[in-house]
Amino acid sequence: MTNHSETTGSFENGDIPDAAEPGRAERARHEHPGHENSGHENPGDEQQVTLRTPAELADALPYLLGYRPEDSIVLAALRDRDGRGRFGGRARLGIPANPDDWAGAAGQLVHGLVTGSERRGVRPEQMVAYLCQEPGRGETGRDVMERLRPLAQKLRVECGALDVPVVEALCISAGRFWSYCCDEETCCPAEGLPMGLPGTSVLAAAATYAGIQVRGSLRELRARMLPREDAAAGEQAAALDAAAATLVSRILDADGRAEVAEQTLDTAERVMRRLAGAPPVSGVAAEDLRDDHLLGHEEAAVLILGLQDRTTRDRAAAWMEGDEAAPAMRLWRALARRCAGPYAEHAAAPLTLAGWVAWSVNCTIEWNCWSQGP
Repeated sequence: MTNHSETTGSFENGDIPDAAEPGRAERARHEHPGHENSGHENPGDEQQVTLRTPAELADALPYLLGYRPEDSIVLAALRDRDGRGRFGGRARLGIPANPDDWAGAAGQLVHGLVTGSERRGVRPEQMVAYLCQEPGRGETGRDVMERLRPLAQKLRVECGALDVPVVEALCISAGRFWSYCCDEETCCPAEGLPMGLPGTSVLAAAATYAGIQVRGSLRELRARMLPREDAAAGEQAAALDAAAATLVSRILDADGRAEVAEQTLDTAERVMRRLAGAPPVSGVAAEDLRDDHLLGHEEAAVLILGLQDRTTRDRAAAWMEGDEAAPAMRLWRALARRCAGPYAEHAAAPLTLAGWVAWSVNCTIEWNCWSQGP
C-alpha cells in the first residue's frame, strides 16, 4: 500500500512561542454542521468563533494544520470538554493512487489517530474528515468528489467501527468544496460551493489574533526539509565524512556511545540557544537562510551522526514542548537540510524529531468546535 503518512499538525506551529498560551489559542465552537452563520460568542479574554456550516469547516482546515494540504486525507478529532467539544488531534495521509489501497489507508489513519489520542488520555468522540485533491487532466472538481466518494465512505465505516461517528466529511477540489454528509440543495448544492478568499473569514482573523499562521502549502513545507543542493552541500558532505571517521566507531562501543550521546545533546542545546537568541527576519526563505548560517558544518555533522543512535534521539525528543519546541523545530529542519549527498537517509532522524515537535505543539492548541446543548 502506498504510504504517505505524516505527523499531525504543522511543522510551523513550533515557531509560534505564544500559540499555546491560555487565552491565546484560537477557539471555535461548532454546534452541528448545520446552516447558520458564524460569529463571536462570549467575548473576553478567550477568543471564540462559532463553526456551524460546512463552509466554515472547510475554511478551518488550513488553520487546523498550519498549512494547506494537497492530495490528502485529513481527520480532525473532536472531544468533549465541559459540555462543549474541541478539536483534538489531527492526522494526515496521502491519498493512495490505487483505489484498492483506500481501505487500508482509511484503517491506518483512523486507528492511528484514535489510538494516538487515547495514549494522550483523550479519546475522540466525533470526527471531521477532509479529502483534498486537485482535478486531473479532463476532470472537474465535482468529478474528483464523486471519484473519492468511496474513500469517504470507508473513512466513515472505519470511524463507526470504533464508535467515533463522522459528523462531517468534505471534499475540497478546484477551489470548491462538497459535503458527503449533507444533500440539502439550499446549503450544499450539487455543483459545490466556492472556498472563501484566504484570510478573509472570521476564523482567519481570530487565528491571526491567536498567533496561528498558515505558512504555505504542504509542498512548500516539505521543501524546507529537503537536503541542500548548493555549493555548501559538498562542504557539508566532507564534514560528515570527517565526523563519521571518528564518531561511528565510538557509537558502536558502549563507553564511547555514552560520550557521543552527551556530546550530541550538549551541541544541540548550544545551537538551540543560539537559534533562540537570533534576531527575527521576514519570510520563510530568510528564516531558513538565517538558521543555516547559525549552524556550522562540523556542528551539523556531529548532530546528524549522533542522532542516529535511537537512545540519544529519544532523549532529544524531550524538547517538544514549551520554550524549547520552537528552537528545536528550527534545528531539526536545518539538520534535515544538511543531510547532503550520500547522507540523505540520515535525515530520517531529524525528520522524526520534527514530527514529534509538530504533534506535541499542535495538540496543545485547543479549538472549541461544537456544543451538545443549545
